Amino acid sequence: MKKFSITLFFALLVGIQAYANEKDFKPNGKASVKIFSNFHSSFSDGQNANVFEIKRAYFGYGYNFSKHLSAKIMFDVGNPKVGGLEMTAFLKNASLTYKQNGFTVDFGLIGTAQFKTQEKAWGYRYIYKSFQDQHKYNSSADLGVKVAYKFSKAFSADFTLTNGEGYKKVAADSTLRAGLGVTVNPVKALTLRAYYDFIEKNNVNQQSLAFFAGYKTGDISFGLEYNKQLNAKNAADKDLNGFSFYTTYKASKKLKFFGRYDKLSSTDALDMEWNLGKDGSILIIGLEYAPVKGVKISPNYQGWNPKDAAQKYMTGIFMNLEIKI
Repeated sequence: MKKFSITLFFALLVGIQAYANEKDFKPNGKASVKIFSNFHSSFSDGQNANVFEIKRAYFGYGYNFSKHLSAKIMFDVGNPKVGGLEMTAFLKNASLTYKQNGFTVDFGLIGTAQFKTQEKAWGYRYIYKSFQDQHKYNSSADLGVKVAYKFSKAFSADFTLTNGEGYKKVAADSTLRAGLGVTVNPVKALTLRAYYDFIEKNNVNQQSLAFFAGYKTGDISFGLEYNKQLNAKNAADKDLNGFSFYTTYKASKKLKFFGRYDKLSSTDALDMEWNLGKDGSILIIGLEYAPVKGVKISPNYQGWNPKDAAQKYMTGIFMNLEIKI
């Protein structure tokens, strides 16, 4: 009885403390703005083009109802036409998040988990999308639910169930896309991740596989990913394969040097390249300078080498800018 009383006493203390902490919490919110723009000169087969672009503008607001419950809304304003001036706005995020004791649930129009780790490791989204995003393996946001749990400092897992159409489309059927990811940090500097998802349409099961290894120590970081999609776009026997390697050297608080190499290829049941017009490799080399908090400037070189012999090698000299408020 005495042990029970002591246990009950400490349980009450923990409950009172949790209530006091929640009582002391003041709900708060914050607006956010992020803009991606660039000027570039491209050269191909003796032809030259000079273009100013605003690639993306994100406008959002996040609100914390309590220490564990928050909401987020974000609009994505982008240019759907290469070289055009038309801008179109989409609702990218509109979600509610519960987070406590390593357990996280996102519901609504949420950010997907398929390439979020890789995108963070790459670190230069305003210059070039991560591999899977660039080649449309999946959308960066979708309607659905995501459940994640951090079992320990070294191991976490996440499960996602979405419409599978992305945030720019409204699903007109009952088809859902399910995905499972596992992240392991055997040592502090090393991150390993494996991901699998599938969606079935017209009796064809599209499956995506992604493997990532990232290493960061001191001022140097590396990332390597392999991505495969079977029955891409739910087209039978049409597969995509590709890898991406990137590295960054932090020279100072304001200056970084980076490089990246991607290669995409496609095959079908007859071992033919069904996606030949988009297959190829890209090399990106540049530096990033951050003069003040919220501003990043990057002069960089981008060279696209198409697999199709009928296409010409394309070189681009870019000046990219990110503004974050």
